[in-house]
Amino acid sequence: MQHAHVVNSAEFLTPEQFAREQGQRMISTRGQLVIASCRSGSELASRVVRRYQSLMQEAGGSAELLYLADIDFAFSDTETGVRLGEHVGGYDVFLFQSLFDPASPRGVDGNYLAFLIAARTFREHGAGHVTGVLPYLAYARQDMPTRFQREPTTARLMADLSITAGIDRLVCWHPHSGQARGFYGSIPVNFLESLGLFVAEFERFGERDDVVAVGPDLGASRFATYFGRALRVPVAYASKYRPRPEVSMVTEVTGDLANKRVAIVLDDMISGGGTVYGLVRELVENKGIEEVYVGVSHALCVGRALDRLCELHERFGLREVVVTDSIPQPEAFRSLPFVRIRSLADPLAWAINRIHYHRSLSQVFDRPLLEATREPEDAAP
Repeated sequence: MQHAHVVNSAEFLTPEQFAREQGQRMISTRGQLVIASCRSGSELASRVVRRYQSLMQEAGGSAELLYLADIDFAFSDTETGVRLGEHVGGYDVFLFQSLFDPASPRGVDGNYLAFLIAARTFREHGAGHVTGVLPYLAYARQDMPTRFQREPTTARLMADLSITAGIDRLVCWHPHSGQARGFYGSIPVNFLESLGLFVAEFERFGERDDVVAVGPDLGASRFATYFGRALRVPVAYASKYRPRPEVSMVTEVTGDLANKRVAIVLDDMISGGGTVYGLVRELVENKGIEEVYVGVSHALCVGRALDRLCELHERFGLREVVVTDSIPQPEAFRSLPFVRIRSLADPLAWAINRIHYHRSLSQVFDRPLLEATREPEDAAP
């Protein structure tokens, strides 16, 4: 009986041959490493790729890394499409997307859809693992309905869609609500904290008698407390209320601000800038603060935010705003003389490396700050 000849150049694989090939390639058991990015995520993803390769060289290693950039596109009727230029069967994919991208005309919803379609594309073409890397996790603020309002828990919906699309792990940077972790069910979720970054940025103020750390609301109070412990400075907290969505008013600041002249304000994000604007004015006009430094993980800076920051810098002692590149920024923001943007390329490269080789992330991200974040009752005698 004759058989049709269907393969011209490939070899029929045996288990022994496959094992030898895997040993020679020296790849993780998770498969070949792939970093991929949708268009809005490519700016940060390219930095991470360069940093990953640099760290690998510094460590004396050599590992193959496939980078697939700008894998999404728009059809003429504005439908989103995704195409992969390489085989990805059995590969370990880290898919980057910047959900909020003020430097482009693409909105949050369109970017989220591109991310979901890209995840499904990798799954349908055989990727072994698909880790979503969303430095800024949009919709995390919609983690519960507003009291007395008929609203959905949209953060849960976005988690369901991500899992359905094929994401089997999620990596984010300092999300607005840690509660979002529970919406992803049994898949691993790594929320990388920014505490270490801001401790390093402001360590020059450590143990100074004239410095106070300030949390702008109840949600940021725990973060400010850990920061204060790490730098050994006192902590104050602001109270605010929202008369309507995206409008906030600072009502009071609680804490010992006597003889304090420098305030370090820490939060997860600046959106319209109303909270930081009201807080800084309160600190300067009524609490005797002369210099203010702001550290935020995500600079959305929508609406009047830039004008407010500039006014605070010119009239109310705002010396510096430290943010990350979790969100691509337009030139109008990047060119402000008092703004410093710290790249997440290093922490994200480390996170990818640890996940790819089945190692603990806590050894890199948690141990240096264990003393600062340990509750008093848990402290060693």
